[in-house]
Amino acid sequence: MSPSARGPSGRRNGSPLADLEFRFIGSYADPAVLPDPALPEIAFVGRSNVGKSSLLNALTGRSLARVSATPGKTQLLNIYRAPDFYLVDLPGYGWAKASQADRLAFRRLIEGCLTGRDRLSGVVWLLDIRHEPSVDDYAVQELLIRTGTPCLTVLTKGDKLPRMRRLEAVRSRSQDLGLPLDELLVTSTRTGDGIGDLGESILAAIRSG
Repeated sequence: MSPSARGPSGRRNGSPLADLEFRFIGSYADPAVLPDPALPEIAFVGRSNVGKSSLLNALTGRSLARVSATPGKTQLLNIYRAPDFYLVDLPGYGWAKASQADRLAFRRLIEGCLTGRDRLSGVVWLLDIRHEPSVDDYAVQELLIRTGTPCLTVLTKGDKLPRMRRLEAVRSRSQDLGLPLDELLVTSTRTGDGIGDLGESILAAIRSG
């Protein structure tokens, strides 16, 4: 799963997912729950407050996921259906104020989804462009490598940095994660940068998956 347009800046255009109809299927604490009918899935995973809900809404062109300034609001596996596939929104990990029990439950839910759902066509892994990867981020990366799940690494909140600092941050994240520059996609829900590219990559993963 790779960006449809190369380079760290993305482009400003609409997402093809905005042309599709989506509906909420349900929220689940059990990662083994599989909705009917059997369709390919794309999962979204990232740290708390990385902008996952905002990105889902920008991609689909509607208020699909609840956006909150308070981290940790997504605590279950939320599933949304398009005509031919599902989007699976996973709880944000690494929320410092979560209880030990909640952190363990989140981790089990994320690991269960990434290791136990054979319908999974790909994962959109979100990281805040402004920050170095955390211990939790590296743990998720190791899990993705171990499972061999196709993954698109997305750097969110690109508009928070001026152009030169953004380019420097992309190079730093490339080195941190050991990934080529063209395997990182910068997005901004405020400006629309990278949203169209991400939507196209998701549809490509669905077709190939």
